[in-house]
Amino acid sequence: MALYGNKAKVGSTEINVYTEGSGYITLVFLAGLGVGCPGLEYKPLYRRLSDRYKIAVIEKPGYGLSGRAGTPRTVENLVSESREALRVLGIAPPYVLVPHSYSGLEAIYWANSYPEEVKAVLGMDMGLPNMMKAQAAEIPEEKRKAMVKKTESIMRKVAKRGALSKVLRNKTVNVSSLLDSNELTGEEKTVYTKVYYKNAFSPEFSEEILMGEKNAEEAEKTGWLSCPACFIVSNMKVPVKALSWQKAAIDYAEKCGAEIHLVNKNHFMYAKIPDKIVRVFAQFLKKQGM
Repeated sequence: MALYGNKAKVGSTEINVYTEGSGYITLVFLAGLGVGCPGLEYKPLYRRLSDRYKIAVIEKPGYGLSGRAGTPRTVENLVSESREALRVLGIAPPYVLVPHSYSGLEAIYWANSYPEEVKAVLGMDMGLPNMMKAQAAEIPEEKRKAMVKKTESIMRKVAKRGALSKVLRNKTVNVSSLLDSNELTGEEKTVYTKVYYKNAFSPEFSEEILMGEKNAEEAEKTGWLSCPACFIVSNMKVPVKALSWQKAAIDYAEKCGAEIHLVNKNHFMYAKIPDKIVRVFAQFLKKQGM
């Protein structure tokens, strides 16, 4: 398997970080839940930004080419390990965090706990505490555990790459449609596919799901996101009656003073409208003097 990135020894595991570009500020991409190959997943965006900024894509334990987790998947550990990986590899602040989905909780915790390191947050449909709380209120823990167990069973079969993996291709390995796009080379698509199936619903993914409510609470305890922020928010449907995905983002943005852009695309819009997203983020960073 072709390799990408560099590994940093962090505790009992190794964390892979892909980098390219140069600049005083580093855009740190944080992966969404279950993204099997982050180092290639976010290429549609970072390849359009690396001429102006240094790029670092962190692959958490259980993701990409990183090792297994040696600690519980608390938001504190997730952030601590990411910070240590960057330190080991000599990638110093200042950072602009670019979280996708679940890692929005990590970005809030990181930015508020270490404000001297984080200059801004660029949210790609980032998960927020208010949405996680609303979801936890409507979906009991036992039901969540049953859902995780069922998904684990399906993904174990998908990872065997038989008939089921072909039927579910566009809901699993190609959910972001990158394998049908021109954003990755043929070789990169091969690597992406292999890495995805290697990590198919790893124990780390399951644990992050089950710790979602607790991690949202810990992120919320640090306060509203305190640094400049720009949110791009999809029209993703969520199994919550009390709060829509976009309404949660609008409410949170009002509280923390974030710039917000709503788009009529799904959760993986970075693979659908990368030019628009990059234009919005670049304009925002320019306004912030970055």
